[in-house]
Amino acid sequence: MEKIIKPMSGYFMILFVLGLIVFAVALFIKQLLILVGILSVVTALVCAAGFFIVEPNKAMVLLLFGDYKGSVKANGFYWVNPFMTKKKISLRVRNFENKPVKVNDKIGNPVLIGTIVVWQVEDTFKATFDVDDYENFVHLQSDAAIRKMAGLYPYDNFEDEEAEITLRSGVEDVNHSLEQEISERLHHAGIKVIEARISHLAYSSEIASAMLQRQQATAIVAARQKIVEGAVGMVDMALEDLKIKGIVDFDEEKKAVMVSNLMVVLCSDKSASPVLNVGTLNQ
Repeated sequence: MEKIIKPMSGYFMILFVLGLIVFAVALFIKQLLILVGILSVVTALVCAAGFFIVEPNKAMVLLLFGDYKGSVKANGFYWVNPFMTKKKISLRVRNFENKPVKVNDKIGNPVLIGTIVVWQVEDTFKATFDVDDYENFVHLQSDAAIRKMAGLYPYDNFEDEEAEITLRSGVEDVNHSLEQEISERLHHAGIKVIEARISHLAYSSEIASAMLQRQQATAIVAARQKIVEGAVGMVDMALEDLKIKGIVDFDEEKKAVMVSNLMVVLCSDKSASPVLNVGTLNQ
């Protein structure tokens, strides 16, 4: 477990080290107790190895002969046992943009997904000792999380009409799922995921053209369906209005002819305004 410590201030020890050096220089000048002067210099040099600085949003992990002694997170100038091993770790927020990778969605379609992950080290002990290289661990596990997340949702609901959430339409839900998956994987390394979101989403190049044609065809069919529904409603309103006002009394044959003409007029995709063939109705 991570243990937060606060070592001795370095300012006091630097005075002690400077005092040893001044003392040794004085002995050398007077040529007195040369051995003591040499020992003072050696002691000062050894003590100097214990100084270190912790910058804001940085941490120092301390070990003594392989034994974890604690982590220093408060910024400042410190001194510890010179034989301690010191490893600096950044606690600053970092982010990386994962290049689009080819994965298969829930239906098996190959898609390209790119992500942005914002993260920071939260537990220095886990980041140092539970994984070999925590930065590389973040990249690899994020890639694995993308592949797993992509397999949970289809790209769209053209082939899976029952899908309530898709990669293309359910952006918030998909991003939340991705963030949760990456957080669970990086928790073992003491990494906190602040945000994870999809930055790039597209069909893979080998099926992109076919899928685009399918989307266009689906859009055309849906548009024509709306046109037909609207035309049928307008024809029904016209017949009902003519009947109520008693303007014209149509028999079944003339109703069929009028409906046919109205449907042609309303569903026509020509730019010119079509004209109803009244002569046909008078026959």
